[in-house]
Amino acid sequence: MMNPPIILRIALPVPLRKVFDYLPINAAPITIGARVLVPFGNRRLVGILIEIADHSNVPANKLKSILNVLDKTSIFTEHTLSLCQWASQYYHHPIGEVFAAAMPALLRQGKTLTSNDEFLPKNITPKLTLNSEQQPALDKINQAQGFCPFLLEGITGSGKTEVYLQAIDKLMQQEQQALVLVPEISLTPQTVSRFTARFNVPIAVLHSNLNDKERAEAWYQAQQGIARIVIGTRSAVFTPMPRLKLIIVDEEHDSSFKQQDGFRYSARDLALKRAQLEQCPIVLGTATPSFESLHNMQLGRYQHIMLNIRAGGAQLPTFDIIDIRKQKLKQGLSFSLLQKMQYHLDKGQQVLLFLNRRGFSPTLICHDCGWVAECTQCDARLTYHKKKNILHCHHCEQQTRVPTQCLSCGSTDLLPLGQGTQRIEALLQEHFPQYKTVRIDRDSTRGKNKLHQLLDEVQNDQHQILVGTQMLAKGHHFPRVTLVAILDADQGLLSADFRALERLGQLIMQVAGRAGRASLPGTVAIQTHHPQHPLLLQLINQGYHAFAKDALNERAIAGLPPYCFMALVRAESMVENDPIIFLQQARELITEREGVMILGPIPAPMQRKQGHYRAHLLLQAKSRTSLQQLIAQWVTQLDSFALKGVRWSLDIDPHSLG
Repeated sequence: MMNPPIILRIALPVPLRKVFDYLPINAAPITIGARVLVPFGNRRLVGILIEIADHSNVPANKLKSILNVLDKTSIFTEHTLSLCQWASQYYHHPIGEVFAAAMPALLRQGKTLTSNDEFLPKNITPKLTLNSEQQPALDKINQAQGFCPFLLEGITGSGKTEVYLQAIDKLMQQEQQALVLVPEISLTPQTVSRFTARFNVPIAVLHSNLNDKERAEAWYQAQQGIARIVIGTRSAVFTPMPRLKLIIVDEEHDSSFKQQDGFRYSARDLALKRAQLEQCPIVLGTATPSFESLHNMQLGRYQHIMLNIRAGGAQLPTFDIIDIRKQKLKQGLSFSLLQKMQYHLDKGQQVLLFLNRRGFSPTLICHDCGWVAECTQCDARLTYHKKKNILHCHHCEQQTRVPTQCLSCGSTDLLPLGQGTQRIEALLQEHFPQYKTVRIDRDSTRGKNKLHQLLDEVQNDQHQILVGTQMLAKGHHFPRVTLVAILDADQGLLSADFRALERLGQLIMQVAGRAGRASLPGTVAIQTHHPQHPLLLQLINQGYHAFAKDALNERAIAGLPPYCFMALVRAESMVENDPIIFLQQARELITEREGVMILGPIPAPMQRKQGHYRAHLLLQAKSRTSLQQLIAQWVTQLDSFALKGVRWSLDIDPHSLG
């Protein structure tokens, strides 16, 4: 009797929702999770072995043999292998592309990883004494067994990081590993500094500013168990760690944890799934919990830990709403705010101004005919950058020199309209010449370590006035900042996005949290044309929880997340009507299912972006299972259904409907 054939099922980095069958090249053993080199058409691809079978649906004479086995053992742990497979199924994304996203570039290229870094023991800073809220919080986390999700809600400055550090300290004594996820690269340097100062163990750092070699070495150290702590942004959730016993997701509410293109996963949600697979505790830390996390807490899925006291005796800031209706503004700043700034600066303190718009001004307008400088590729206006004398689209990155005359009427009277961080910076340098102003946004922090350098300068009091975007709002500790000003709160109040109010509430409280974090009292000034807006007043008078409770009630009445589940299909084409036509035909393929509502297709809020016209089809259901089952059947049909020139993508649990 003949032995059945050995069939190797390989996940390859191609946009197809399937695995590919190959034959082995010899009788040498091969492990699930190992990389193999295979022929694929006229290319050679590196794939991951995910199954060994004894049959194939492909005719025997059509099967090709692999070219080489690149690893003696799996490069993934059992649980990270399972996590990738689960993520592929949940997000309905090709399995090979999921594995590719989980690996460093050098591994995808077939390289072998090594690490030459030697760990040199160092002196460490002692742990701090915990207060009456921090100690019970730590005890709960330390006593947790198996999978146990905690929502650690601590007001800004309440010492959440010290709780993280002491929870991890226990693991370090037991030779275990911990994974710490942060939402932005901007938070990584200060987090790493605190951890390296505290622990006498190797720490691996993973984020997109590393080069391929640095990222591969950090990944390898984690995989080998050399790095005892991994600190990273989104994709670090996939890092294999053989002795992982605790996961921390800092600033869990932050939308940066959601990948917005390609493989559209939520690192926070995958961290929860990974903790379940690893059977370890997970801590979701924030001062402003996402509405999803608050809902899960209310349902009893998460244990709630609250920190209400600012560490070190610091007091919460006071709020001051500045009504700018009918006020004469100086480049967007009210006279009242300029007075407040002068008061704090004269006392030797620092001031932070927040405006979530880069550049000098949001657009350029002709004073004679009203022509506005618009992007030729997107339905968006070009941002004016004065220092470089360019117009820049922040959606497609198109740049052009500023015209010397209006492209419509020929007038030379072109005016910058509105305020950006560069314009505010220029005004403050003119208005407060005796004080140094620093701007912190994506334009000013380009270049390796530039952000770290600027933050160090702020800490050393080399700058008295800080101007910036969301990069300044998250997690930074500026002990000498006593006044924080939010220059334009109205954007969030007037947005059509159903998540806009949630984001505004989180943003205001996070920005406010930069004020008065040490012994000096803090003030938060909010400029608005809507000083009587009920949710804004509730937020500053009753706090984030009261604000979130009422906003969640509105979501429940409207049947919006977290009280329903969504999937968004996006289509785009260079031909204006084709995305709508494609999505209409796609909708006709759907087998109607009870409890699933289908909305659209409609043009996207920004219909044209990067030269492509875009349209949306939204699926909404009260049952996650019903939605998942419908999509599983539907995407199989969509894969074999095409309209020339139309690209489409699927976003499960979308964070933005844009």
